[in-house]
Amino acid sequence: MVEKTQVVRSKRIQRRTGTTFHVATRLLPKRIRHPTYVLYGFFRIADEVVDAADTASPAEQRAELARLRDVALGEESTADPVLDAFAAIREERGIPDDDVHSFVDAMESDIDTDRYETYAELESYMDGSAAAVGRMMTAIMDLDEEAESRALPHATKLGEAFQMTNFIRDVREDVVERDRIYLPIDTLRRHGVTEQQVLDLAFDENVGDAVREELARTERLYEEGVAGIKYLPDDCQLAVLLAAVLYADHHRLVRNLGYDTLSTTPELSFPRKISLLLRTRWKWQWKRDPEAVFYEMCGWFDGARERREHGPHGPSVAQTD
Repeated sequence: MVEKTQVVRSKRIQRRTGTTFHVATRLLPKRIRHPTYVLYGFFRIADEVVDAADTASPAEQRAELARLRDVALGEESTADPVLDAFAAIREERGIPDDDVHSFVDAMESDIDTDRYETYAELESYMDGSAAAVGRMMTAIMDLDEEAESRALPHATKLGEAFQMTNFIRDVREDVVERDRIYLPIDTLRRHGVTEQQVLDLAFDENVGDAVREELARTERLYEEGVAGIKYLPDDCQLAVLLAAVLYADHHRLVRNLGYDTLSTTPELSFPRKISLLLRTRWKWQWKRDPEAVFYEMCGWFDGARERREHGPHGPSVAQTD
């Protein structure tokens, strides 16, 4: 049983470090909202281990992640209220051990991997760092077997979409703070951009073209991800839809910057988040269709234009790749 103090501690972590996701989480019903706080708290604790390169050696980071893995899987006790709560929720809600392993493995790879040659390599990393998170969120929603089998592939793609949005938004931050480049190197190379140019934060139209390519790829992931929201419990759909709207709205900012995320990091203002919340909620009252509301809210979105031209069952992602 997860205690109130554990939820409060987890909520505080989310409110401090994940303001965009926190806005959407507030719309979840209590039975899902509280476990979501705990899941997010666990993810952030693991992420902060990896980001502590200045204060811990790689060996110390790996040892700490190994400890977190054991605690999360219930193989070791802990005095940390968030980690203890995660272990309880994993057991109560049936979060697969494989997803815990995938997530911790991805965090461990961040210790010594700071470049991804191809999108396939990046996608493999995201299977643990993002897709596994989407699958864990699906697990805590207690879907029946049929709904879960339908929802999981879409949850995987939506998790990847959220992370790709973060990668595109945070190019400057990842270089300055972590010396990491998450944009696939072959995408950069295809547009005549070198790693050193990114490390020098030297934006030009070639960098813009590379960012534009990854933005388009990410928007196809949103199409696949949002298509599965309808399989979630009725009282969870609006929250997940809002999360998609909030994350995808960063693409509008990236376009407004001319695709330049080397010079600055685009951030949604608090008033903008509240505006998107109110407008999404209003549209949801009249049209309980996650895809339709998403494309109405993101009218600038490439996928929205495609949907308007071809209807709700237009060309699939596979057809447009």
